[in-house]
Amino acid sequence: MACCLLYHGDVVAKDVNAAIATIKTTWSIQFVDWCPTGFNVGINYQPPSVVPSGDLARVPQAACMLSNTTGIVQTWARLNHKLDLTYAKHAFNHWHVDEGMEQGEFTEAREDMADLEKDCEEVAADDAEGEDEHEC
Repeated sequence: MACCLLYHGDVVAKDVNAAIATIKTTWSIQFVDWCPTGFNVGINYQPPSVVPSGDLARVPQAACMLSNTTGIVQTWARLNHKLDLTYAKHAFNHWHVDEGMEQGEFTEAREDMADLEKDCEEVAADDAEGEDEHEC
């Protein structure tokens, strides 16, 4: 697993580290090799913003967790399909080229996305066979 924790507001880094240590010792989580700590933490000491006419209340702190699981493979598949449709019509390519992206980078990016989707599918198949859980 790989996990990103983003905190806003009145947050103490020592408390964040203690919470992560508790999670690591009480849960049986296997982390990806490329992130030895398993967690990427960001702390912004400014309190969360509130939209003036919005439904959310003003709070002194907030947290957002982003984590990676094999369940995301369907999202990658949908994104790849939309990317294929967009690329086939050369839609929006001029925006990327104007920003300095070369035409060959589109193909490379699509191949990378296909590899990511395939990796997730393989890991999910391994998990279904009862092997150790892994993350893509």
